[in-house]
Amino acid sequence: MNRTKMNLALLQMNSRPLDRAANLEHMERRLAAIAGKADFAVMPECADVGYAPDTAGWLASAEPISGGSVRALRDMARKHSIALACGVLEADGQVAGVYYSSVAVIDASGELIGVYRKSHLYPREHLWFRAGAELPVFEIAGARVGIAICFEAAIPQLFSELAMRGAELVINPSAVPVGYDYLQNLRTPARAQDSQIFTAAVNRAGIEADVHYCGGSQICAPTGELLGKAGHGTEETVIARLDFDQILPARLQEPSFRALRPELYQSLRPIDAQSANAPRRANP
Repeated sequence: MNRTKMNLALLQMNSRPLDRAANLEHMERRLAAIAGKADFAVMPECADVGYAPDTAGWLASAEPISGGSVRALRDMARKHSIALACGVLEADGQVAGVYYSSVAVIDASGELIGVYRKSHLYPREHLWFRAGAELPVFEIAGARVGIAICFEAAIPQLFSELAMRGAELVINPSAVPVGYDYLQNLRTPARAQDSQIFTAAVNRAGIEADVHYCGGSQICAPTGELLGKAGHGTEETVIARLDFDQILPARLQEPSFRALRPELYQSLRPIDAQSANAPRRANP
């Protein structure tokens, strides 16, 4: 049965590259500090070993979902009675040499509910990851939750599709560096208001090599209103109470889904990267 309210926690954190044990211990301490205060906690992209593609051995550190990272996360969820969604570097359990940027979803009893694999890759990520091919909506702590990872916040159609599949909240585990925080600040409320859903971007903080991660994790209401936001570049936990009864009034006020006319959107078709990035002098 769906609940109408949820206490959502975003764990803005740094991750040591390839140091799974230290990162998991850090998550455990952070979760212990909010035990009893949140129903659902979310961590950044590739939080288990860091988003560190330029670090030697990074892909080799990937694990299948049955590996140690997810087992430890399941134990944490069970111990603290809190549902979790955590970004992990996943190795395909069936095909050698195939990797994903994934989010493992675990309920408060420690059961693995499922996994989302990033389906829209930033161009450089094709060097490391295979794109996922499914858009699940999970039942988490009594709410319907979709997932978009980092760059996927730039794809409004993804959020709309998840909303039409019933998502009330879309979480956005990220690794956004300094210089791109303006995009996170723009897209998180925009995606909420686009589809009249709750959105939550949880970003990495700290420094890795010469990359500074900007933090700024935030939670937005279906109107785009900011419900909570972390500081710039430092570790912090943001907790907000979501009231899912706010979704219907927002949609009645601006019924954008009912106004859709799919028959007019014939240009929403696959295009190759070269033509998409080429200069244009006329309409495509």
